[in-house]
Amino acid sequence: MMKTAQQLLQERTERIRKTIAFEETDRTPVIVAGDAVFARHVGMKLSEFVSNMKASHQAILSSFKDLGDVDGTGSTYATATIFPLIFYSKVKLPGRDLPDDTPWQLDEQELMTVEDYDTILNKGWKAFSDDYLKNRVGFDLDAIREQLKGVPQFIKDFEDAGIMVYSPKASSTVNEFLGGGRSFPKFMRDMFKMPDKVEAVLDVILEENLAELRQQIRAIKPMVVFMSPARGASEFYSPKIWQRFVWKYLKAAAEAIIEEGAIADLHIDGNWERDLEFFKSLPRQKCIFECDGATNIYKIREVLGDHMCIKGDVPAAMLALGTPDDVYNYSTKLIKDMGKGFILASGCTIPPNAKFENVKAMVAAASGK
Repeated sequence: MMKTAQQLLQERTERIRKTIAFEETDRTPVIVAGDAVFARHVGMKLSEFVSNMKASHQAILSSFKDLGDVDGTGSTYATATIFPLIFYSKVKLPGRDLPDDTPWQLDEQELMTVEDYDTILNKGWKAFSDDYLKNRVGFDLDAIREQLKGVPQFIKDFEDAGIMVYSPKASSTVNEFLGGGRSFPKFMRDMFKMPDKVEAVLDVILEENLAELRQQIRAIKPMVVFMSPARGASEFYSPKIWQRFVWKYLKAAAEAIIEEGAIADLHIDGNWERDLEFFKSLPRQKCIFECDGATNIYKIREVLGDHMCIKGDVPAAMLALGTPDDVYNYSTKLIKDMGKGFILASGCTIPPNAKFENVKAMVAAASGK
């Protein structure tokens, strides 16, 4: 007998919940996170895809119906237009700053000044942030908020199709805002030249951000909350600087998410092998280490054991340039080698030029179909 969408949703959600807790499941869950690749699949120009959240949502949802037995989605709409809210820098969009079918690009430059640190310390982060986004980044907050009102319906559409929305709430660690706003080289210099001031500013941002994050978690009660320290990779920093300016804030955010009853999905870009031991200080089986291929996934398992579920890490290059057999074999080996507490997914997001049959092969490797 065919299962209803509600039965499928319940089964898939439970499979993911059990996996995070290292319990026995019938199979490894698979999450598909990507957006531009689905515009290509339905033949939609990227310019249309990024300018209309509803159109992008429909493109992603209809693509999922062609993917096979997939447990969850990482995105319900194109996130391109909200990049300034994550990185506090401008974004070049297809159809506006770029040709119609060119993927969007962050346009990072020094828009935030050293003097802004004093403004944040005196007036608070939100007062500074709204003005900065509007007047320096040229970001239309009101228009975006209007489009974002559609998100609860987008989530419901996926759930009505039996697909779990893996993390309906996402946030980034606070160092990202300064790294993007100051530009990464200038932010690096600030951490060396005025470390106490930078830390004081980050503390102010953290306090305001976590208060808002806690409210949102209470309102939507997600199982998983996505948290990205995008350019927090320990390979970029000296150990002392990393512990003070990245780890401190990542740990505080993860602990707040866990205190509110959700699982912290830590989106780990870059190579963090040097500092894997730090993750053992986070509550056991309350986080997910979501890796992108730069940190050796076998090393993560070796160090963290059953302390933390791992999510990853089918390489972007393989999804774009490999064959379905390459993807299937790689995914199957990972499933076997990682054992319990493993969610199969792409390393970071599925690239815009991934072959759709390769994404299907990843899903098939998990579901056995």
